Amino acid sequence: MGLTEDYQEAKEWVNSNLDLSSNGEASLFEVNIRYVGGLLSAFYLTGDEMFKQKVLDLGEKLLPAFNTPTGIPRGVINLGSGTSWSWGWASAGSSILAEFGTLHLEFIHLSELSGNPIYTEKVMNIRKLLDKIEKPHGLYPNFLSPVSGNWVQHHVSLGGLGDSFYEYLIKSFLMSDKTDQEAKRMYYSALEAIETNLVQKSPGGLTYVAEWRGGVLDHKMGHLACFSGGMVGIGADDAPEKRQHYLDLAAEITHTCHESYSRSATKLGPEAFRFDGGTEATATRLSDRYYILRPEVIESYMYMWRLTHDPKYREWGWEAVEALEKHCRVDGGYSGIRDVYASTVSHDNMQQSFFLSETLKYLYLLFSDDDLLPLDDWVFNTEAHPLPVVRKNCLQDTDSPLDTEQTLSE
Repeated sequence: MGLTEDYQEAKEWVNSNLDLSSNGEASLFEVNIRYVGGLLSAFYLTGDEMFKQKVLDLGEKLLPAFNTPTGIPRGVINLGSGTSWSWGWASAGSSILAEFGTLHLEFIHLSELSGNPIYTEKVMNIRKLLDKIEKPHGLYPNFLSPVSGNWVQHHVSLGGLGDSFYEYLIKSFLMSDKTDQEAKRMYYSALEAIETNLVQKSPGGLTYVAEWRGGVLDHKMGHLACFSGGMVGIGADDAPEKRQHYLDLAAEITHTCHESYSRSATKLGPEAFRFDGGTEATATRLSDRYYILRPEVIESYMYMWRLTHDPKYREWGWEAVEALEKHCRVDGGYSGIRDVYASTVSHDNMQQSFFLSETLKYLYLLFSDDDLLPLDDWVFNTEAHPLPVVRKNCLQDTDSPLDTEQTLSE
């Protein structure tokens, strides 16, 4: 983006002040997608060895979380002591699908950079267990016991608790230079089960992805689930017989998520919206009306723009920019709002870190040329940190995106 002074300042801070051994409760998932993902991207975009050393140090500190009978990691780790445990609120000490299923991209790169296969082994073990375990109607429930390796209950969601597991299946295939056939098979199989069991059409013609609670559908879609428009879109090309079907489904889901924005007073979308009792794409519960600067809807706009170049995606993105400027801009940055349907907004006085790493980045890319971080060469992790496609011969080959003129070091 040309922000070289900001980059230099941040690099100095990471070099001098980033403490990777602090004692306390850290989420394995969040540390991976934000810190590991961010440091990997910083290294690949700049070639600065300091970032590589930091991320390899951090990777080692995450390994104790995998010391369970099944190899499914526990959700919380103390980076200082190496002790790990499950979230207190998770059913029966279980691990969460979106957390242990969203390690693959970063861990493959940790093995690539370190030459140590242990990171790849850890995530392939998780995948193999998930592949062989019995799945209700082909669906993946959100809670799994790291001790027994069995599902703990039957709640299925493309929103929170489940979301990025599915995203990492198709992205693992794409990041492998389309050689990871197991990831491809598991992704399309999961997508088929989602279409059969969760994808619904409202009376008003909106396509949405409901949640599944042990066979009963909850006609609710979370803002987090709105990433799925982009996900279905980027997987369309590799299912040639269903390519147009998937592009249409991706466009329909993205349209529904845009409707959740356009039907509010602020033109920003709620945390969750429903399709029951005559309600469509609007939050009926007060507790779902907030917006915390989330990126998922804009993420789908960016992917759909890159895939179709339909100008409506840029128009929708610009609507979001105007709404953010009008309702969320405050003296110190940007704030979430408590009720997207209120004409006078109430700020929550919090700027989430994903606003910088995802929301603004996806907006920037939506209005950039396609050759800035081209999707053939880069895969974005779930926190929007770009990771290069691993070419068959090696990462540093002459066709690598790392040799393009996009590196900050040049």
